[in-house]
Amino acid sequence: MTTFDAGDITLEKVREYVWEIPQEGEMRTPARVLASEALLEEISEDKTLQQLKNTTHLPGITKHAICMPDGHQGYGFPVGGVGALDAENGCISPGAVGYDINCGVRMMKTNLTYDELQGREEELVDSLFANVPSGLGGGGVVEAGVDTVDEILSRGVDWALEHGHAVEDDLLHCEDEGTREGADPDKVSQKAKDRGKNQIGSLGSGNHFLEVQRVTDVFDDEVGEAFGLEENQIVVLIHCGSRGLGHQTCNDYLRKIEQQHRGLLDRLPDKELAAAPAGSQLAEDYYAAMNAAINFAWVNRQLIMHRTRQVFERVFDRSWEEMEMDLLYDVAHNIAKKETHTVDGEERELYVHRKGATRAFPAGHPEVPKAYRDVGQPVIIPGSMGAGSYVLRGGEHSMDLTFGSTAHGAGRLMSRTQAKNEYWGGDVKQELQDQQQIYVKAQSGATVAEEAPGVYKDVDEVVRVSDELGIGDRVARTFPVCNIKG
Repeated sequence: MTTFDAGDITLEKVREYVWEIPQEGEMRTPARVLASEALLEEISEDKTLQQLKNTTHLPGITKHAICMPDGHQGYGFPVGGVGALDAENGCISPGAVGYDINCGVRMMKTNLTYDELQGREEELVDSLFANVPSGLGGGGVVEAGVDTVDEILSRGVDWALEHGHAVEDDLLHCEDEGTREGADPDKVSQKAKDRGKNQIGSLGSGNHFLEVQRVTDVFDDEVGEAFGLEENQIVVLIHCGSRGLGHQTCNDYLRKIEQQHRGLLDRLPDKELAAAPAGSQLAEDYYAAMNAAINFAWVNRQLIMHRTRQVFERVFDRSWEEMEMDLLYDVAHNIAKKETHTVDGEERELYVHRKGATRAFPAGHPEVPKAYRDVGQPVIIPGSMGAGSYVLRGGEHSMDLTFGSTAHGAGRLMSRTQAKNEYWGGDVKQELQDQQQIYVKAQSGATVAEEAPGVYKDVDEVVRVSDELGIGDRVARTFPVCNIKG
């Protein structure tokens, strides 16, 4: 048997790209890492594997805890982690969802070609930066009172449709049509609402971005045609989440769990895995608050997309409808959803936690939008601002291997502190422009340094493993043209 020794943890090779930490001691299931040996070497350099092993102690965890090829150390639960916990006898864990609830990405298509955009990169990046709020703190496309925030939390993108920030087609191409059922604004604290009310339609900071890209490759012509993608086409990728509202909501419920479910907390190997038992009032409250924050994040990305359409209209002097600036799809990361999955031949309702992981349902699944049901759900995998991103489709083996999930990005190799020690933002920006014709604009040089291409894993390798395993199949590759960051 082939093994991989990562210090205190030894993994056994189950088959190509599947590595297992065997169940032992108080582990409730085995844990699995889906990675090539090269990626596994990188994953083992921080606390990812120990965090993954720790997640197997969560009550009700089913089958195995999973780490995606882009996995890296997170808060308690590794980023790139998937855990399916029994919705009746298990628990729900804010730490296994993450602070930025429904951090996610959406891709908008256009009928513009790269040739039409060339020569206007600086004008476009300057206009996007001036019109799409970014950075820490307040500032959004709309500033809302309490009643408006509550409506957004309840209704999601349906609110944006009513107020002229969306069209019906946008909803039809968003996960859950842009509205999570079971959202309750009353379960979101006033402090969280106050943090969010002036941030609706803003990127925030860190790894969040708006990127104009060109399609460089289409690997599957049939699926590419179904997705409306072709080579040399311009597309726009938006990556952000629920801003201060989601962060505060996670923090609020972590504190409540510490107070109300100390017994469960004391039995877990890491307090950051804090969980509320399924069926408890706190579990129900958190699920309702999380769903509300999910809706907030979808509206956030929708308003940024709406503003981006307006910028393109001014720069290219034609309507967004003429440019066919249509939403391809919006996928959520950092989320726990009640889903029904087959486990050992039995249908079970589970809280599927995807933290830095993407839902990847295959062709034929009823929750895939009708437009894509014959080919599978679009999956969007952003790379660094100096590398390609990918569009995949949910693979036929995803339901069996990963509870219908795949990776969510390239995955970090180094911390933000280390990145700022190794890179200078001005140099990174200049090199991207001079060597790769990528135009970057950010609130600070430190942000550019933190997100330098060398900070991330090889997205090509991450996607190759996903494709080889059949959990997310390659459809197209894109490459950056303009990028704005907080």
